[in-house]
Amino acid sequence: MQRMFTGIIESLAEVVQIRHEGSNVHFTLTSPLSAGLKIDQSLAHDGVCLTVVALGEQSHTVTAVYETLQKTNLGSWHIGKKVNLERALRTDARLDGHFVQGHVDGVGRCEAVEPQNGSWYYRFSFTPSPQALVVQKGSICVNGVSLTVVDASESGFSVAIIPYTYEHTNFKNIQTGNSVNIEFDIIGKYIAALHQRQRHT
Repeated sequence: MQRMFTGIIESLAEVVQIRHEGSNVHFTLTSPLSAGLKIDQSLAHDGVCLTVVALGEQSHTVTAVYETLQKTNLGSWHIGKKVNLERALRTDARLDGHFVQGHVDGVGRCEAVEPQNGSWYYRFSFTPSPQALVVQKGSICVNGVSLTVVDASESGFSVAIIPYTYEHTNFKNIQTGNSVNIEFDIIGKYIAALHQRQRHT
């Protein structure tokens, strides 16, 4: 069954160990959620759906395969990095964010961080593609966080971050030049794919 998320971050985790095995990378993280996890459980880590493969007393380990490392910013993770965590959506839960698959579409770049009298505006750029459909007031997922687009172009967008989100996610650690994981809205991707198909028929 397809795992779904909402983009509402539950906890921050810290990377405490990175182990390479062939083309795979095993990440061990500590978090308040780790003690309640189980093997084979799915969690979104900075928006990337990963499976728990091992557990410690207050830690859990996930594995990123080569394809995941190529399509996300996980290859730049380091010891001490803070990571946004969200467990998969329960069928009886409220949908407070938007439908997020945990399948990152690409890596974006932070172009600017602008304090705005108690909130922050972040500007991100990305490589244009047919599925990269971003619209003003639409939904987008950045590092696993469900956000509303303030303004958009073919190769970028901005979002407004309120104090609660700033303090309870790793947005407070994002600086100009940093890479982030971006998942475009699934509805927008279906519309873009349908439009592309119609153009070729």
